[in-house]
Amino acid sequence: MTQAGHRHRVVVVGAGFGGLFAIKALRRAPVDITLINGTAYHLFQPLLYQMATGILSEGEIAPPIREVLKRQKNVDVRLGWVTDVDVEKKVVSVSGPGIEYTVGYDTLIVAAGASQSYFGNDEFADHAPGMKSVDDALELRARIFGAFEVADLHTDPETIQRWLTFVIVGAGPTGTELAGQIAELAHRTLPGQYKHIDPRQARIILVDAIGAVLNTFGDHLSAGAQRQLEKLGVEVKLNTKVVGVDSTGIEVEDPDGRHRIESITKVWAAGVAAPPLARKLAEAAGAKTDRAGRVFVEKDTSLPGHPEIFVLGDMMNLAGQDGKPLPGVAQVAIQSGRHAADQIKRRLSGKEAGQPFKYFDKGSLATISRFSAVASIGKVRLAGFPAWVVWVAVHLFYLVGFKNRVTAVLHWAVSFIGRGRSERVATQQQAFARRAIRAYGDPFERERVAAVTAHRRENGAVPPRTPEVAREPLSVRE
Repeated sequence: MTQAGHRHRVVVVGAGFGGLFAIKALRRAPVDITLINGTAYHLFQPLLYQMATGILSEGEIAPPIREVLKRQKNVDVRLGWVTDVDVEKKVVSVSGPGIEYTVGYDTLIVAAGASQSYFGNDEFADHAPGMKSVDDALELRARIFGAFEVADLHTDPETIQRWLTFVIVGAGPTGTELAGQIAELAHRTLPGQYKHIDPRQARIILVDAIGAVLNTFGDHLSAGAQRQLEKLGVEVKLNTKVVGVDSTGIEVEDPDGRHRIESITKVWAAGVAAPPLARKLAEAAGAKTDRAGRVFVEKDTSLPGHPEIFVLGDMMNLAGQDGKPLPGVAQVAIQSGRHAADQIKRRLSGKEAGQPFKYFDKGSLATISRFSAVASIGKVRLAGFPAWVVWVAVHLFYLVGFKNRVTAVLHWAVSFIGRGRSERVATQQQAFARRAIRAYGDPFERERVAAVTAHRRENGAVPPRTPEVAREPLSVRE
């Protein structure tokens, strides 16, 4: 007990790998946990690109949090985004759908993940969505499959080619995997299904400012991955910097100068940054952040001067054994989540705490195409089919829930052994809704303001006037 009448209160912000594994590690601890997350599901982010290219459904990679934690009785799941932290009063402020509330804590675990970074060019987001959320993947699915549909309607060759040109910015795992899957769609899945276009004429262009594909995997695997992509028909443009993005194309600079690539469908898979909460937390606690907004933490992942606050995964800047900041990968989040939970349990049991977090690198994996992947595991380097088998096994192991594993295997069989894609449904709402909401405003806030105004009018606080016609949401054509 930390105060009379209640057990130790642990507030966890974020239901990604870090938050979820910390909660599971505390299942038998004498604590009451409040989980605050902006969505009602846990997202298996490494497979978002398969959702965007029609292989898996959102339910298979985003199981409901309440279902995942239904047997853990010491957890209270709440929907909302943490907007502020009062480190003195030990209270977090939360903005939910149409409601604001606060939650007190004795220990706070902040694992809110990362957001897409456009390196100061946030206006690119309207024309080149990232790949960080279910919304991102659904929007991209609609854009990718919709591009082939619209191209089939046109007769002008230049217009058709513009619709059939797909540009992926960023040659890391996400960009590489997405480029490979779009190439498989164009060359293996879709040919023969259109009367007026040949999907095999699609251009898939992978762009990166650095000089290697999958540069963290080493020269040998990097070169092999590039060769495999080029065999699939992907145009790899390295040492190429993006300097402009608009609705119909992308401007790039390479050693030969500045060029324009005409393309309707662009994807941004380059760069990540900590969410705004990281900077707010650092300011409240007097901590420092790096250029990406990540918070510098103590060796046990706690905030300097605030041992009751742990910052995990993509939000923390902590040097590994090589002196470099730990990477923003799932294993760092998982292991740091378990470490934070262990520190809490040690403190509650009266044991010495403050042990440094030691990250064990289990390796890196990335798929290139069906039956082809690359794997870097310790000193072992694998490529091709053996690496793909390892990739399948690892991803099945970490998929949450037996049902998810079974359906994922079935859909992989349809896509990799056969030629189909199980999730090709794409709607106009998926393609345009987020852009419309930004123009329309927060629906919950609009309804709240309308309700308050109506109530005040009824009570004579506001003079009656001619009702305004509410602005309609943007149409698809806008």
